[in-house]
Amino acid sequence: MRRRTLLAGAGAAGVSALTAGAVSGGPATAAAGGPWRAGLAELRAAMAARVGRGELAGIVYLVAHRGRLHIDTIGTLSLGGRPVQRGTPFRMASLTKPVIGAATMMLVEDGRLALDEPVDRLLPELAGRRVLTRVDGPLDETVPAARPITVEDLLTFRMGHGIIFEPTFLPPYPINIAADQLQLALAQPDPRTPHRPDEWIRRFGTLPLMYQPGQRWQYNTGSLVLGVLIERAAGRPLAEFLRRRLFGPLGMRHTGFWMPRAEAARLPVLYAANPETGQLEPQPGSKPEEWTRPPAFPSGAAGLASTVDDYFAFGRLLLNRGVHRGRRLLSAESVRRLTTNHLTPGEIAEAGAFPLSGQGWGYGMAVSVTPDEVSGPGRYGWDGGYGTTWFNDPHRDLTAIALTQTVDFLFNGARDEFQRLAAATVED
Repeated sequence: MRRRTLLAGAGAAGVSALTAGAVSGGPATAAAGGPWRAGLAELRAAMAARVGRGELAGIVYLVAHRGRLHIDTIGTLSLGGRPVQRGTPFRMASLTKPVIGAATMMLVEDGRLALDEPVDRLLPELAGRRVLTRVDGPLDETVPAARPITVEDLLTFRMGHGIIFEPTFLPPYPINIAADQLQLALAQPDPRTPHRPDEWIRRFGTLPLMYQPGQRWQYNTGSLVLGVLIERAAGRPLAEFLRRRLFGPLGMRHTGFWMPRAEAARLPVLYAANPETGQLEPQPGSKPEEWTRPPAFPSGAAGLASTVDDYFAFGRLLLNRGVHRGRRLLSAESVRRLTTNHLTPGEIAEAGAFPLSGQGWGYGMAVSVTPDEVSGPGRYGWDGGYGTTWFNDPHRDLTAIALTQTVDFLFNGARDEFQRLAAATVED
């Protein structure tokens, strides 16, 4: 399976539009001239060119800086279909992970979880772990885990289990074959696992770990386990906890693991380019009707759908160090931990070229550790494998979000171009 199939995520005065009909619902607030307006024009031209060349069906994107907010829409929900709109819902895929990280820190603040505590107390299915003697070896060739998995291991993706990318994506090792037979859906949003959280964690607990807890960074599984841990620590379903503690207070009315039928009907078609022709082709899985009912297992790794305005509310909560419209939802210390790199240089190097690409990792999101063409160190955010991206640059008070449903957005240069041009709209 190619990389592109995997990654399967406040205070603004108004909305600016550079062309008539780009968005609706707010006054123009962009400054006349300067890098902001010129940069937004260049950004729109670049994204429109990609839609025009057939690389993307449609895109909704946002750039916000110190009270200025620009939201634009280009293209259609499907090739030749209706236009995308500001309120179009998108499958966020791995942009779910930062949300789960924030929810976990709320429970830490509540005293229901501690970062350094073993997860065994609430997840006894993961007590007494065994670890493979080699990752490609038989499942019965194991040694005892040197220590239990902690809550922080889950947040930093160092629990000892995750997606294997090399020598190929999901190589046919016994551990991967067993997980597939158990229908755990460990690697991507679709197809969804049919198991409810208690059954899912029971089945996952029958597998050994790939590596010792704390030994190395591995993608994805930590967020799946966190979804179950949050439910048990909160004493209520994950979706209800998120609604009460995050989505409701932030006004994220269009974010969740399912949605009303009329809203689901507005989900864009999921596309990927044919590797031989380059033409966009519809992809299976995650059909609109699947989003009209609660999933058996609400995936903490990739299960949410949202809109650009809703995810902006979440992003600004972090940029404002946990405060939304004068109300503190997260402590400044929790936000610092979420958005600070916790990996050593050796762990970053060992993670490989994909998907971390030399970045560090906070709690559920990447953190830049060296200057690049977008910004200096300290930028944080993540991508969703269905073609979504978000970052905050706290040093410049900048947020940028782009939502598509074209998998290749992450791999054909469009994501990189969007991030670079969005950052160029403001001066250092």
